[in-house]
Amino acid sequence: AQLLRDITALKQRVALASDLEKLLGDITAAADLLDLESEGGGGSEGVEAMLLEEAAFALGEVQSLIDRWEVEKLLEGRFDRYAACLSINAGAGGTDAQDWAQILQRMYTRWAERRGFKATLLEVSPGEEAGIKSCSMQIEGDFAFGFLCGEKGTHRLVRQSPFNAKAARQTSFAAVDVVPVIEDLDLVKEVQVDDKELEVTTMRSGGKGGQNVNKIESAVRIKHLPTGITVRCSEERSQGMNRAKALAILKSKLVVLEQEKRDQEMSEIRGEVVVADFGQQIRNYVFHPYKLIKDLRTGVETSGVDVVLDGDLDDFQDAFLNYRAAAS
Repeated sequence: AQLLRDITALKQRVALASDLEKLLGDITAAADLLDLESEGGGGSEGVEAMLLEEAAFALGEVQSLIDRWEVEKLLEGRFDRYAACLSINAGAGGTDAQDWAQILQRMYTRWAERRGFKATLLEVSPGEEAGIKSCSMQIEGDFAFGFLCGEKGTHRLVRQSPFNAKAARQTSFAAVDVVPVIEDLDLVKEVQVDDKELEVTTMRSGGKGGQNVNKIESAVRIKHLPTGITVRCSEERSQGMNRAKALAILKSKLVVLEQEKRDQEMSEIRGEVVVADFGQQIRNYVFHPYKLIKDLRTGVETSGVDVVLDGDLDDFQDAFLNYRAAAS
């Protein structure tokens, strides 16, 4: 699987270089034609304007390809090319925090859709009044983990609460965790999981579905006792399939943990345990009394709250990749 990823990456780089070469050829041709028009002395203004427009368009495309190449240069981490498993847990803030967790779930789903990635909801625990207590989703696409790894941390929301009769200002928190979905057998084999180290519980799946929902205990929760890592899966209709998927995600998390120990770079790869509470946030989302989203690590900020919540995270993610590269 890793060999195929490497081949795909090389093919993409060759294709990008080919596109750049073609665009530069178009610009050169336009410049040569402009020179001929000027030397002739009787060049048509309309022709010159058309050639300038074509050259300007090609230059814009060249800049876009260079920007893309610069971003991909930053995505050279060991797990960056993998799919990602993203988990969201409501923190301090009660019902507002659970509503905030659901807003973040939609934001990451829209982000995946904008990039043409596949987002699959693995499990969700509904909130008591509104929103969700937690959810996990798998996002598949090239460099999914590389782009999303910077989302790990506590996200803080400040707004007028829609659940308060006086519309008082409320601060809420949600924790986001992101791990790569590792399918390479060699990597997975590195992690030995003893059944005695697993605490497996089953439960009824919640939400809409077929005959099994709320009747058969098809949802599975696996806790790795030595590390305390817990994974829950309720996406599939059978208990066996949910157990297999939950175990695969657990092993992916353990592979990352093992890599951290081996390299002694815990703070760089995984960071500290995410605590969704005051003073722990990586990004602030302020809806009231003004509108502003600011990343506290990179300093990137925007007043375009609605655009970001609709999945446009490019500026934040590009800045984090540069921040990560500088830190390493």
